[in-house]
Amino acid sequence: MARISKRAKAIREGFNPDAQLTIEDAVKLVKEKATAKFDETVEMAIRLGVDPRHADQMVRGMVSLPNGTGKSVRVAVFARGDKAEAAKKAGADLVGAEDLMEAIQGGEMNFDRCIATPDMMAIVGRLGKVLGPRGLMPNPKLGTVTPDVEAAVKAAKGGQVEFRVEKAGIVHAGFGKASFDEKALVENARALLDALLKAKPSGAKGAYLKAISMSSTMGPGVKVDIAAVSAE
Repeated sequence: MARISKRAKAIREGFNPDAQLTIEDAVKLVKEKATAKFDETVEMAIRLGVDPRHADQMVRGMVSLPNGTGKSVRVAVFARGDKAEAAKKAGADLVGAEDLMEAIQGGEMNFDRCIATPDMMAIVGRLGKVLGPRGLMPNPKLGTVTPDVEAAVKAAKGGQVEFRVEKAGIVHAGFGKASFDEKALVENARALLDALLKAKPSGAKGAYLKAISMSSTMGPGVKVDIAAVSAE
């Protein structure tokens, strides 16, 4: 029988895994249980009443968290000329055109977000098999194909989070760090849930929010009361 560590025992103490909590109480409990030696990411897993195999039930979007993510985001930008310079000034980590395409084809994937100006999509399109499976393909609906690369880079660096429903109908998204104060995490959680509600697809029938669980990287899952969220 596997031994339970002292830390795991401490986390389980006084914890009811079946309790349905408000966002405020869930955030408080998640912070209390985040006892790892590093600054844990706080995230939500939201089960939706959709079948993403159908195009009219796909859920995907972007949300700018009011208090940022606490995470350093590396951004790659496909642009030329003045747009490339604007991207660099905005803080982009990788900027280029054909040279950037070749670097990515050669294995350079050290970035979290990929942005492109519209005229660069002929080049970016050649990377579909590389960027697509990693969720990095620029998309005009997500604001990552845009002539305003400066604003897009600043948004990505400033706390913009992409969410996308997985095959099982679940969305996983981080919305801060355990070191954030409770108010900041609550505001970020509400922003994420509001964005998900606004992204409800036309093909979704019945209950849209099925279940919500909140946790830190090494902490237990804390259930959030769906009724309380829906009533807000």
